[in-house]
Amino acid sequence: MWDFFYEWETISLASHIALLDAGVDLRLHRLDIAGGAHQGGAYLVLNPKGRVPTLVTPSGSLTETPAILAYIAQTHPEAGLAPTDPYEFARLQEFCSYIASTLHVAHAHRMRGHRWVDPANTEAINAMRAKIPESVGAAFAYVEDTYLRGPYVMGDTYSIADPYLFTVSRWIDGDGVDPAPLPKVLAHRAMMLTRATVQKALADQMADQAA
Repeated sequence: MWDFFYEWETISLASHIALLDAGVDLRLHRLDIAGGAHQGGAYLVLNPKGRVPTLVTPSGSLTETPAILAYIAQTHPEAGLAPTDPYEFARLQEFCSYIASTLHVAHAHRMRGHRWVDPANTEAINAMRAKIPESVGAAFAYVEDTYLRGPYVMGDTYSIADPYLFTVSRWIDGDGVDPAPLPKVLAHRAMMLTRATVQKALADQMADQAA
């Protein structure tokens, strides 16, 4: 049994889907971020960064989505969630790193501008938010043109990259990104919504939120 700490409508969804894809026996723990649950002492022992997700395995705790996704794939090779060829695996890691370091960071400027400037500097906060459609849109355009080898990220084979892309693609509308230049990303999002593990992850998180 592994323990997974997450919050609704965050990047945690990517790892949740991958855990279901791998058939992991899972215990879910929703953290009320708005209520500050991620800053509690017990949770900070597991993840001193005070963010989500955190995956607690028999070997210890893991944080950061690319690391969690790679661990899931490598501990469950029978699920076929990552290529075995070293170059293709590196390409997979390249994609996941881009999502984490560029696209996700650009998105975070919309609601977490206080990480970069003083919260009282409303002019800077508003300027960052105004830039979101352009900066996030440019990141998605790069995914569309460079990474999405389609229909899955890695081509014809599903991998841990797909729940990662699906999760961030759910932010397109809220970030004000023009969807017109992103037909492959939108088709990927629609395709992912038909998968049983995606539907279960969304239902599980919704049930947790309502509880």
